[in-house]
Amino acid sequence: MTTLHDFTATSITGEEVDLSAYRGKVVLVVNTASKCGFTPQYEGLEKLYEDYADQGLVILGFPCDQFRNQEPGDEAEIQEFCKLSYGVTFPMMAKIEVNGDGAHPLYQWLKAERGGVLGSKVKWNFTKFLVGRDGAVIERYGSTTKPEKLTGDIERALAA
Repeated sequence: MTTLHDFTATSITGEEVDLSAYRGKVVLVVNTASKCGFTPQYEGLEKLYEDYADQGLVILGFPCDQFRNQEPGDEAEIQEFCKLSYGVTFPMMAKIEVNGDGAHPLYQWLKAERGGVLGSKVKWNFTKFLVGRDGAVIERYGSTTKPEKLTGDIERALAA
């Protein structure tokens, strides 16, 4: 069975990250953008990370420019924006595609595991996937679901 731990991604600073490093952690995977109406969710995501990191929560931000060019910057600009504007300390990855032929393999798998309103496509920025300690997808949340609404599901996943 394929899990999150079978994938790699490139960090925002260019290092390859083996996602098996997050084995035993609860992971929230989010496609992000700096110039989106949902961008203020960075604040809620950072709060979740601060509140639950000690219990095993990791948030992985994947910048994506596929939705109306709402992430036009390069990795250095994205990293600076996240840190200065929202104090982001959770791991950010290099910019990727989440839909289409160029979709990152992780997102191909996430969408296959939990389809959404548009079937296997990600509808917009700040779509969230909650992954359990075993690397299996627990739930998918749309862009309009604010991070604070995930608290109960995150606590249940951490307790499992």
